Amino acid sequence: MGTLYVVTTPIGNLEDLTLRAMRILSEVGLVAAEDTRQSRKLLTHLGISKRLVSYNQHNAAARTPRLLETLLTEDVALVTDAGVPAISDPGADLVRAAAEQGINVIAIPGPSAVTTALSVSGMGGDTFRFVGFPPRAKKARRELLTTLEAEPSTLVFFESPHRVRATLEDFAAVLGDRTIAVCRELTKLHEEIFRGTSAEALAHFDNPRGEFVIVVHGAPPRANVEPDEDGARAALATLKAQGQTRRDAVAQVTDAFAVSKREAYKLWLEI
Repeated sequence: MGTLYVVTTPIGNLEDLTLRAMRILSEVGLVAAEDTRQSRKLLTHLGISKRLVSYNQHNAAARTPRLLETLLTEDVALVTDAGVPAISDPGADLVRAAAEQGINVIAIPGPSAVTTALSVSGMGGDTFRFVGFPPRAKKARRELLTTLEAEPSTLVFFESPHRVRATLEDFAAVLGDRTIAVCRELTKLHEEIFRGTSAEALAHFDNPRGEFVIVVHGAPPRANVEPDEDGARAALATLKAQGQTRRDAVAQVTDAFAVSKREAYKLWLEI
């Protein structure tokens, strides 16, 4: 029986590929890649000629059983376009299915955009929460951020250049004037680390390009005031009966009753 190797590839600079990853890629019988075109470039750069099949969110359901059959007789390397497979990328389904079949799964570690951004953010990573890509729709994105408003851990987001300004605007509106680090094109030629507030980042990135990782400082400690959930619930019920929107009602009770927006949303839904 073969082994499934979960191989981390560079997030930009090809020199970051580990010697072990290079050896595994040269030894396996097959490479399952998110995008075979991107992975072929990497293998060509390394002077490795290898069988490639695509494995992505669009074909994972059909491809997984075939790869499991292959793993019965030979080793397979799972790679994504950049970084660690199965972290905001395809791969988790194959790893889970292989493990359930008793197939050995081995991680070949390497560069990670998450830990790279944390290391240069200046915020530390004793405790952090990786959020990944926030929702595309503004309403859903703001609802997610509301649930994170009181989170004390450092937050790490991925974002595309097309939506990064909208996301920064929502950070400012929902999370407030916190320190953030906007990491653009990590390890690449035009790498840039911007540290400041969301408003300052908006002014700086007027025409954003490249791939972004955004690190957001955790919520500051609350004043030593006991939250009044009963009072908040009663106030929300009154505001709801008056026809107030959920957003406006929540905004009115959070400070008045020392509850977070997340708690207030939960109370609203319970009414």
